[in-house]
Amino acid sequence: MKLWKPLVCVCCFVLPAAAGVYVTAPTNNASVSSSVHFVASASSPSCSKGVSAMGIYTSPGVLTYVVNGAKLDTYVSLPSGTQYPVVQEWDNCGWSAKVQLAVNVNTQSGSSGGKTFSNLQNGSGWNGYALLPPNFPICSSCTSTGTQAKWSWTPNVSSPSMDGMSTKTTYGGGTTQWADILWNNHLIGDFSSQGLPDFSKTLVPSLHNFTYDVYFWINNASDSQALEFDINQFVGGKSYIWGHECRIAGGHEWDTWNNGQQKWVPSGIPCNPKSNAWNHLTIQVQRTSDGHLLFKSITLNGTTTALNRYDSPTSTNWYGITVNYQIDSNYYKTSYSVYLDKFTFSAW
Repeated sequence: MKLWKPLVCVCCFVLPAAAGVYVTAPTNNASVSSSVHFVASASSPSCSKGVSAMGIYTSPGVLTYVVNGAKLDTYVSLPSGTQYPVVQEWDNCGWSAKVQLAVNVNTQSGSSGGKTFSNLQNGSGWNGYALLPPNFPICSSCTSTGTQAKWSWTPNVSSPSMDGMSTKTTYGGGTTQWADILWNNHLIGDFSSQGLPDFSKTLVPSLHNFTYDVYFWINNASDSQALEFDINQFVGGKSYIWGHECRIAGGHEWDTWNNGQQKWVPSGIPCNPKSNAWNHLTIQVQRTSDGHLLFKSITLNGTTTALNRYDSPTSTNWYGITVNYQIDSNYYKTSYSVYLDKFTFSAW
């Protein structure tokens, strides 16, 4: 096996002004967590038409992320150890430039027991439920093939897929208008699907920072009323729900969940996922040292917007960390599917 070795010359890391790629994060030789924040810009001194696109190679030939234009701001998940990602730009005249970095990835950065779960879309532990109006509790009598709301979860789908391992999630219509389909996975603590029950109750309290990173593909985004992505931590008798909802038919805006008032709060941040294409979503949240929820940022297709909204937890008897994913039906009960891929969740 021929191993890829990093460039050894200093000039690979110190970019001349005319070269075109300027990386501000991460810094070279930085120690980072598994979800790495990349910030870069580019210029094309010899092309009057400007920069066409920028991208990130996580290994040779593996273009993990690409965005149109001359600015890049996104989170990319990297495995543990020393990694050598490349940030590259392409202009509209056929010229390109790139910078190779060295970063030291520690999946337990910031905690003695940090955890990263990769390809969750194909993992075990997912349970689906129908939530019905007017109050949207879990419908205990509903089944995935019932008449009120139909749904399905199909892993190991080859197309559309980024790596041959996508999962197809479907709302299949039904008699109930505005039905929601929720999937939930218990990662750590009670009913852990990952072999991490944390009986000693030491792991969950040590985790304060969370990253939800997923690619999703939808044929016609307007068929969906909303898509929801949630991070949940239950610790010390408190329930921390970092709910994030992309209202599509409902107004193309991100909402976040108000724990105490049990309602959605408009953020003012646009949410416009692309149809018939892969969308990359990264959510960053934190349980603060004084016991509050911090909604930090949302990155969709390379655009990062800071939320910086604080909230207070509620009471609970649950213990552990879970993730949710939900698709909502529109006024017409239109059937639609969403594909998930490269679903990574990090906690530290």
